[in-house]
Amino acid sequence: MEGQTKSANKRASGQAFEVYLEAPANPSPEKPQSKTPIRKELSMEELQKRLEAADERRKSQEAVVLQQLAEKREHERVVLNKALEESHCFSRRAEEKLHHKMEVNKENREAHLNALKQRLHKKEVHAAQVRRNKELQSDYSG
Repeated sequence: MEGQTKSANKRASGQAFEVYLEAPANPSPEKPQSKTPIRKELSMEELQKRLEAADERRKSQEAVVLQQLAEKREHERVVLNKALEESHCFSRRAEEKLHHKMEVNKENREAHLNALKQRLHKKEVHAAQVRRNKELQSDYSG
């Protein structure tokens, strides 16, 4: 390289620069080439084919979305039916449990009443026996 070189003082960070004071060797650098290829004119048949292919892709994607939606609705229906069945089972079990509890309470109440009746009957028998004994004693003494 021909030209002048100018050294700059170091900065506080320790960086140093050299500046070249020279005109560029090539004044007009080449423009970078575009990476996109040049499009050719499409015929009517090619355009029609592309439109049909795009339409097929759209229909295919729409069918996939509809299928997914149908599967989702079927899953929701299955889940709802399962929840309803569990709810019915729970209600049936709760009702059976309630009936069993009521039956047990009825049996306990009846058993308690029967025990009270037996105690009352025993007391009445004992009272009758005591009265008879008292009458017999009064007959012997009087």
